[in-house]
Amino acid sequence: AHQKYGVTPEIIVGIIGVETRYGRHTGNYRVIDALATLGFDYPPRSKFFRSELKHYLLMTREEKVDPLSLKGSYAGAMGQPQFISSSFRSYAVDFDGDGKRDIWHNPADAIGSVANYFVRHGWKRGEKITQQLKLSVNTDKKLLNEKELKPTHTVASLRQKGFINIDKSLNDDALAAIINLEGKTASEHWLGLKNFYVITRYNHSALYAMAVYQLAEKIRQRRESKSDQDA
Repeated sequence: AHQKYGVTPEIIVGIIGVETRYGRHTGNYRVIDALATLGFDYPPRSKFFRSELKHYLLMTREEKVDPLSLKGSYAGAMGQPQFISSSFRSYAVDFDGDGKRDIWHNPADAIGSVANYFVRHGWKRGEKITQQLKLSVNTDKKLLNEKELKPTHTVASLRQKGFINIDKSLNDDALAAIINLEGKTASEHWLGLKNFYVITRYNHSALYAMAVYQLAEKIRQRRESKSDQDA
């Protein structure tokens, strides 16, 4: 998946870990029941869930699956990567070439589908995701209250506004957001680059994206440590 799509392996593993603990918890609600209930008895988002119900019925016809057989979350998310129906139709792939897009029981398809989702949302191969920032006396404090996930500031402008440890390898014209989070003992401020923003397209939350990133970093560190031991 990394070779084909360019998505960092640990990020794919992190997504599936955060979503379902690697397929252990994929949901016990019949998807058709969840979507019908939300589509017709939950006015705040009924339009969205009726659309997802339509996608679900089309999906099961396309995949030749009994629409009464599939189970998922209370909101109709399915399989190891928890795709909703429209996402399945747009991004799920038959990654092992067996003629089926099976994100429920086939880890290869789940992995390939997550990678395809990311690259279709603009993932940049080999580029940095985020880094924790250090402040200075000159840091523009207004930026510490921002909640925008989409990168809109150039790296050059953020350096000028008092963030003193931005990775020197980043181009001045690269775009970033300032991600502000509450840590265990104090506020934390992170540089949200394009790839961090792509993670938030999976779930529109900075906390979610940071959980995926930090789990991925632990996985990477463990893998590198094991490789060193084996060597």
